Amino acid sequence: MEDTPLLVSLLKRMNENQLALGAAIEELSNWVEQRGSTEVAQNIRGALDTLDGNEGFITLALASLAAEGRTKK
Repeated sequence: MEDTPLLVSLLKRMNENQLALGAAIEELSNWVEQRGSTEVAQNIRGALDTLDGNEGFITLALASLAAEGRTKK
C-alpha cells in the first residue's frame, strides 16, 4: 500500500486522541465519584475498560503497519 506511512500516522494520532479522551473521562469519573455518584463512576470505568482492553491490540497493529510500510519502500 503506497499510503501506508500516511495511514500509520493517521491511526497513531487517532489512537493518541482516544487515549486523551479516556484520560479526560477518567478524571470526570473521579469527580463524579467524589460527589457521591459511585454507581455512575463505576459505569464510566466499566466503559473505559474497553479502551484499555483494546490498547494492546491497537499498539501492535500500528507497529505492524509501520513495519510493513518500511519494508515496502
